[in-house]
Amino acid sequence: MGLMRTGVLLAAMTALFMGAGYLVGGRGGVMIALLLAAGMNLFAWWGSAGMVLRLYKAREVDARSAPEFHDLVAGLARNAGLPMPRLYVIDTDQPNAFATGRSPENAALAATTGLLRRLSREEIAGVMAHELAHVRHRDTLIMTVTATIAGAIGMIANMAMFSSLFGGFGGNRENNNPLGGLGALLVMLLAPMAATIVQLAISRTREFEADRLGAEICGHPRWLASALTRIHEGAEHSSFAAAERNPATAHLFIHAPLAARGSVGSLFATHPSTEERVARLMAMEEGGGTVDGGRFRQPHRETARPGARSGSVPSAGGEAPRRGPWG
Repeated sequence: MGLMRTGVLLAAMTALFMGAGYLVGGRGGVMIALLLAAGMNLFAWWGSAGMVLRLYKAREVDARSAPEFHDLVAGLARNAGLPMPRLYVIDTDQPNAFATGRSPENAALAATTGLLRRLSREEIAGVMAHELAHVRHRDTLIMTVTATIAGAIGMIANMAMFSSLFGGFGGNRENNNPLGGLGALLVMLLAPMAATIVQLAISRTREFEADRLGAEICGHPRWLASALTRIHEGAEHSSFAAAERNPATAHLFIHAPLAARGSVGSLFATHPSTEERVARLMAMEEGGGTVDGGRFRQPHRETARPGARSGSVPSAGGEAPRRGPWG
């Protein structure tokens, strides 16, 4: 159902994009918009992951520089049936994390120092499992496409403004805006807002799906629920300057990294409410045919590390790692 809903929302975004182009410049406007979008998509496909990591000055870590972090993610990746992603750390006090990369083979996971310091090993396992779920669902690619289309619609809105001021793309009314100044005004005012709402709806849909699969990967929904609560509390009491400078990347994080602004923030929120996410995870933990003997059943047992116990923190070494927060 989540995948179907995402497909419908992507189709709505594409239809909005094509309609806006037509209203601004007729068939000529559609072609110009398509060329712009194609160029933006090519750039996003090949360079988006590296660009985001550079924006946040993320430093890569490995088994030597961060052995516990590396071993934890390695075990989770095996549970998820995924190749080992590259790992990065971002120096900021706010607890948060994101995944990026155009495919599982090119994936990268980034965690903040605040998350690694404040959360327990079990909670970090829940967060990293959530990010691996995004990788397995190829959400990073989906969100890159939607962000690109939204950006292209923003360009069309700017074209609408110039079209209304200077007479369109050419001067031939038959090939330009079929509704005249009214069409340009509608695109200029409504298209960016509609594109943003659809983009955020896709982002929120994918977060629920990543929570569900992430709980399956780590083997215990309660770990992720606890992590989301701790991250929410930490985000309320810490700022994230790099995220504030780059709000277009907010949807990548497991929790919105931006400060709340105004009473209409819920409409334009990049993520579902923490309360709703936690409630869904606890429902998985406590009922609905997903709990066996007090522990969450892993539906992908064939992909898990041989000998791993349901509900244990995945480890590269073959034994359940010790509990407790990380330094």
